Amino acid sequence: MSKIMVEDIEYELIYNYKDAFNLDDFVSKCTDYFYDFDYIIGDIAYGKLRLKGFYDSSNKKVKKINNFDNKDKYLKENCAVDCKYFIVKKK
Repeated sequence: MSKIMVEDIEYELIYNYKDAFNLDDFVSKCTDYFYDFDYIIGDIAYGKLRLKGFYDSSNKKVKKINNFDNKDKYLKENCAVDCKYFIVKKK
């Protein structure tokens, strides 16, 4: 599964650690708040899916906290140790 549609926005699943991605869960959590971001990371801890939006470093809206280049720091500092997670990229 590479093409994911939410409303009229197409995403591509680019990383799926520990088989974390579930289409129904992603679609239900991916609200219009996330539509502007270039990437979305979904992490699962205690059976709950959380989403966090990131911008590509070349995007004029990028800030340190939402720069995709800092995804490893986000995963290490803000997610459960060795949790399941996935990354989708807006096409």
